[in-house]
Amino acid sequence: MSRIQPLDPEKAQGKTQELLTAIKAKSGRVPNILKTMAHSSVALQAYMGLSGAFADAKLPLKLREQIALAVGEDNQCHYCVAAHSAIGKLSGLTPEEIEAGRRANSRDPKTDAILKFAKRLSSHRGNITDPEWAEIRKAGCSDEEILEIITAVSLNLFTNYVNHVAETAIDFPQVLPLS
Repeated sequence: MSRIQPLDPEKAQGKTQELLTAIKAKSGRVPNILKTMAHSSVALQAYMGLSGAFADAKLPLKLREQIALAVGEDNQCHYCVAAHSAIGKLSGLTPEEIEAGRRANSRDPKTDAILKFAKRLSSHRGNITDPEWAEIRKAGCSDEEILEIITAVSLNLFTNYVNHVAETAIDFPQVLPLS
């Protein structure tokens, strides 16, 4: 059972109601994590603002989904792994790419370096070594891309933490643990 019950969108008011209405109009439903965040219009607006900013990202959607999978797996966030497996599939990731993303791996050398960098940021609270910095640069990542990777990791840490604290009920197809 969730520690923070998802807010019924019909009971939302003001800015929160506007945001939930827009989410439903855009995606056809309001996932439990966003209904949970809806208890605080600040939390919901923060999430929507940061995720909305990615509309203009240099990093492609598929890669951002792989970063979300790597971070979610690193943080053992079952909700986010399930959500981003489903969203990743919709964005064009194959089942193999979804699993590889969860493992922070890719056959593409640049994507592989980005996923490993993202996982390192997640697991080491943003602290990286000089050799790790050299690796992401060697992979060809620009300052813009590195800052977008940091932003993607931060956004996913936020959702991972919300789900851990709230114990959000998963409303996406469940995924099996990695073996």
